Amino acid sequence: MCAASRPNFNGPPIAGLRGSAFLIPTASPESDGTFAWEATTLVLVEARAAGKTGIGFSYADTSTVKLINDTLAGRVVGCDALAVEYCRNAMTAAIRNLGRPGICAMAIAAVDNALWDLKARLLDLPLVSLWGQVRTGIPVHGSGGFTSYSIEALQAQLSGWVEQGIRRVKMKIGREPKEDVYRVAAAREAIGPDAELFVDANGAYSRKQALAMAEAFAETGVSWFEEPVPSDDLEGLRLLRDRAPPGMDISAGEYGYDCVYFRRMLEAGAVDVLQADATRCAGMTGFRQAAVLCRAFNLPLSSHCAPSMHAHICYAEMPVRHLEFFYDHVRIEKMLFDGALEPVNGELRPDLPRPGSGLGFKHADAMPYAI
Repeated sequence: MCAASRPNFNGPPIAGLRGSAFLIPTASPESDGTFAWEATTLVLVEARAAGKTGIGFSYADTSTVKLINDTLAGRVVGCDALAVEYCRNAMTAAIRNLGRPGICAMAIAAVDNALWDLKARLLDLPLVSLWGQVRTGIPVHGSGGFTSYSIEALQAQLSGWVEQGIRRVKMKIGREPKEDVYRVAAAREAIGPDAELFVDANGAYSRKQALAMAEAFAETGVSWFEEPVPSDDLEGLRLLRDRAPPGMDISAGEYGYDCVYFRRMLEAGAVDVLQADATRCAGMTGFRQAAVLCRAFNLPLSSHCAPSMHAHICYAEMPVRHLEFFYDHVRIEKMLFDGALEPVNGELRPDLPRPGSGLGFKHADAMPYAI
């Protein structure tokens, strides 16, 4: 607890912090190139100070809740609610012997996101104002197109986004490589020649296989190839980046948990566009660190999943190219949060008159899913 350090702080003390988990079934079974699922776990953190409550979340395992409540909360309760990065450092110190990547980083992410939201609410400002707004809209790409979908369902989802004004759409590949070229061609047929088509293999291919696929996908105008090989294969990603057809960006980074991971990926020249996820990379603080690295390496950044969580931070970071409007998380955020955002003409625009993230958790609606 930070109470002993209170004389050195100026803001109100954090009075309480608690995590909880909710298991939300998918609308239908879903899969990508390397994983299949039928439910998603939302880990929510609520932080209180001076009569205000900030909320943050991650899409993580239920074990994160125990770590938050048993370990991390004790490190931040009593600390200055305005000193978010101080709290982040205290949490990082607390998990030294547990290992920073994975569960620990995601637990810290949920708390960090809640503390930034709390700070903005205490100051009665929209979250983006804490960092400085650099744009008036952030382009999105509609993301879904799961390998479990029929061709008809795939085409309906992607073309539906295009009809809504979303000009970039992404589909999953890699589950059955022999079918991928056909599925990608069917997707292009559905969305027409002008919309951008992205593909995501989730690391399902070998290097040579991914090279062959890149050539085939280029014929249907694919402009984004995400995780063609496993993201830890930096040499393989660099090979793809060097040899992919012109106009096709290679991207990865969604499994980055700290700035060291991102730095290594960028130093290896492994990607054209870095991805970062504020629900994984130790929160918005970690996302901002990824943005600094992208500026240093003169590369663009794209946020991964959790669109309502990323809207404000993407509004504030210059290297951000676009934001992922991921189907599962869009559905959950609409179900469980007031203020969940919808694209307008293919862009997400935070509700700036609302303080903090602009989100409010629907506790009553969430109760049936509580773990």
